[in-house]
Amino acid sequence: MSTDTPAPAASTPDRYLAVQRSDEFAGLRRALRGFVFPMTVAFFLWYALYVILSAYARDFMGTKLFGNINVALIFGLLQFVSTFLIAWLYSRHADRKIDPVADRIRDEIGEVTRESDPRG
Repeated sequence: MSTDTPAPAASTPDRYLAVQRSDEFAGLRRALRGFVFPMTVAFFLWYALYVILSAYARDFMGTKLFGNINVALIFGLLQFVSTFLIAWLYSRHADRKIDPVADRIRDEIGEVTRESDPRG
């Protein structure tokens, strides 16, 4: 936080509560949850599959595909790939659906704060 940020106005807490109750903020939360919850469940299931197969399907996971590369190694590497894929997808989702709304809300709050700031 920079030192030249104006002091919050007396009505700022009320403004934050009003924003929290707004349809725009509800849509922002819905957009975030609509991505995060399903993606978290999908990744957890994918990871659980890997762990369960490693524990109970040792013959399958030990199947050599080529050279010393087996199914378990490929599944393990795919865990990293899926993590980076999810991060990339979230970045795209945030750029398109979350950030514009969040920026708009932040700008509205900033305008109200600047208008009611006694320092002008």
